[in-house]
Amino acid sequence: MQIVLILHSLVKWAVLIFGLSTLMNALGGVFKKRAYTESDNKSNLFFMISCDIQLLLGLILYFSNGWFTRLKDLGNNMKEPYSRFFTMEHMSMMILAWILVHIGRVQVKKAGTDAAKHKKMLIFFGLAIVLILVSIPWPFRQAIGKPLFRWF
Repeated sequence: MQIVLILHSLVKWAVLIFGLSTLMNALGGVFKKRAYTESDNKSNLFFMISCDIQLLLGLILYFSNGWFTRLKDLGNNMKEPYSRFFTMEHMSMMILAWILVHIGRVQVKKAGTDAAKHKKMLIFFGLAIVLILVSIPWPFRQAIGKPLFRWF
């Protein structure tokens, strides 16, 4: 499981890089009123793929490291910040972000005009990035902080 945990930590950076790149493309498209390009399409595709990989790794960790079994004692887990975060908050918000990325990808494809595509990118992927950033156990977060990079 240590390898999966390290991969989960490293793929986080791919999610953030592709997500922020997609967000910058959306902002540029909205404010500069530029055409929706293949580059825009690829950035949000790679964002979605990296989120899919991250979700798979996260679910492996969630079910194999005992977090799922802690739901049986939910009352006590909710009292302790570390357990609450990893049992409920991290998983719930990340899955919600993953859903927003997938819905956003479909909505962008369905949008008729370039302006509508960029606007939908900004809304869906922007909300997803905010949820992702809030849900990461950054080192500065008391009680739940994890290192920026995990190594062997």
